[in-house]
Amino acid sequence: MDTTVHGPAQPPTDAPPHRPAASCARGLTKVYGSGAAAVRALDGVDVDFAAGAFTAIMGPSGSGKSTLMHLLAGLDQASSGTVHLGTTDITRLGDDDLTRLRRDRVGFVFQSFNLLPMLTAEQNVLLPLDLAGTSVDRAWFDTLVGTLGLGARLGHRPSELSGGQQQRVAIARALIAQPEVVFADEPTGNLDSRAGAEVLSFLRRSVRELGRTVVMVTHDPTAAAYADRVVLLADGRIAGDVADPSPESVLAALDGLRMLEAPLGTDGQA
Repeated sequence: MDTTVHGPAQPPTDAPPHRPAASCARGLTKVYGSGAAAVRALDGVDVDFAAGAFTAIMGPSGSGKSTLMHLLAGLDQASSGTVHLGTTDITRLGDDDLTRLRRDRVGFVFQSFNLLPMLTAEQNVLLPLDLAGTSVDRAWFDTLVGTLGLGARLGHRPSELSGGQQQRVAIARALIAQPEVVFADEPTGNLDSRAGAEVLSFLRRSVRELGRTVVMVTHDPTAAAYADRVVLLADGRIAGDVADPSPESVLAALDGLRMLEAPLGTDGQA
């Protein structure tokens, strides 16, 4: 179990060997505001996210993890640097092309589910295809429904589903167009521990059994332990990497980050 923690100035974290990158960033910088009020949310980030893997992004509050996800997913524009989805440099795309990329090649799972209350579970799952005017691959739909255990819930509206069931519907919706990458932003944040564990298990199964690629932002070491790898951020920079994570190894890595960030004492010693 590799729990190495590097300081912010160390070389970039790379994808695991023999796996192509589904998404990657080079020299990625994001600055909000200008002048004295400028905030550098990301500072020259280089990172790869392997295809067919489940990667978690963690770091202290304000470390830049949500900003990184938004830039990777084309939801925000970088100040400098590049982001690639597969071989496509999304930092060069205009608004229309970005909209098509997010619709056709990226899936999203959010903390708040974002299901439409007037639609059934099945209609919510199929909504991205309806909006794109794309026909349904019934074999893939049936695979998703079976894997996520939604067969008996397809006719129910969100108000008739538990939080865990709603998030499973949201996962199926994110996967229905067979996107290259699914970005999950604190997907268990509104769930109790049992429902959260269920959702994380389904995300892991979507990678291992369905061949998907998942990148998840989380603050929870237990959630991060479901991933194949944890990328650590601090002060807008890549600060470490944990392979084959467990809750204990993730906590140890986060403790290491806190030690690196500890302020100098009055005697000038760290």
